[in-house]
Amino acid sequence: MSYLAPSKRAARASSNLLRSASRAAAGASNSFAGQQRVNKIHASSKDKAVHATTQPAGLGAGLPEFMTAGMTPVSTPTTATPTSTLPRVPAGQLNVLEQSRKPEFYQAISKIMAIRKDYVEKRFVWVPAEEMIDICLGLGATREDLEALPQTADGLQYDPTLPFRKTRNGRFCFDYDTQSVRRLEFQPFALSAEEDFKRYDSGQIRRFDEIDDELQLNTVLQALLVFKGMVVHGVEMAHRPKLDYDVNKNILTLFHLRTTTNQEILGEPALEGIHSDGVDHTMTTLLGHRNMRADSAVTFMHAMHEQTGIPLNDAKPENIRARVQHTKLLDTLMILDHENKHSLSPVYQEDLTQDATRDMLVFFTRKPVEEGHISSKIDSKTPHKVKKMEIPLFLPRTQ
Repeated sequence: MSYLAPSKRAARASSNLLRSASRAAAGASNSFAGQQRVNKIHASSKDKAVHATTQPAGLGAGLPEFMTAGMTPVSTPTTATPTSTLPRVPAGQLNVLEQSRKPEFYQAISKIMAIRKDYVEKRFVWVPAEEMIDICLGLGATREDLEALPQTADGLQYDPTLPFRKTRNGRFCFDYDTQSVRRLEFQPFALSAEEDFKRYDSGQIRRFDEIDDELQLNTVLQALLVFKGMVVHGVEMAHRPKLDYDVNKNILTLFHLRTTTNQEILGEPALEGIHSDGVDHTMTTLLGHRNMRADSAVTFMHAMHEQTGIPLNDAKPENIRARVQHTKLLDTLMILDHENKHSLSPVYQEDLTQDATRDMLVFFTRKPVEEGHISSKIDSKTPHKVKKMEIPLFLPRTQ
């Protein structure tokens, strides 16, 4: 508490009155401190919040406040403290709370909040490689892991339905009650035409090889998860049918992809044409490319009323909202998926005697599904029993 110097009139007060005032001020200070131990964590778009009691010795105790930008109403934004103590984060994995006394950490937080503001206002945001690298390192990722990340694509397995693609995937949960992101057990995957995804395998239940520790324990990948968890937290958006927006969690499906073009086959990052991904937030991050022509894999964003499933060449120019191209390691695009459709041009070879490849991370994030959704039987929230991973988040709090 700051101390206000008394006026001349107050200076004539008796010492007893001064002592009484001091005791009252101390009581008010203790009462205020007690109130500060109760945090509200945003749960859904409805007027509803989850109260989390701060554990003095828990993760996040004593962290300073930072501002929240966005459309959701806020009051006194702070760093929310987990409602329960997380499992100990093993050495070598990302623990953002251990970075909380480093200046570069708050530089990263400031950049993320500025990006979040742009995302809320524009409904998509482009983060160039240099900025994303600075953010990941500021959150605690290591340069060694940054150098190792592109090589993780060399172990990808063949896609069950696309001959020009190699794929692995894995499921994660953004848990805003525990303030953590954890790996979830394996489930098959499906997207339907009802979700604005029209392709010959729409509606099929597909099974992919799982992402291994080589990727999920990489601190740069973990920093990307923390980044996305911060940006999407509390963002108001158009709701998709059959998703449960009252649950204080998000399900993230991460796809690790390599698209290849050679003389026998043309690699198309979006064979389905103009589409959306059946989720709330899509994030795409480049890991690398080889022998790729300069006009390859350009991403176009389209108005939602553009026809689903038509080729990019048939898109109406007036419905194109923006275009970007991933060319550098960690170039990243985020899209509010139910407010923008998107499409991509193919991957073309620079040297026709060599394969052209493009390696990506694609992060699909949505609320858990309700009964009647195509994924209602394959949307488990059970943690993975073998490929375990859980790290803390650092989130803005909305009330």
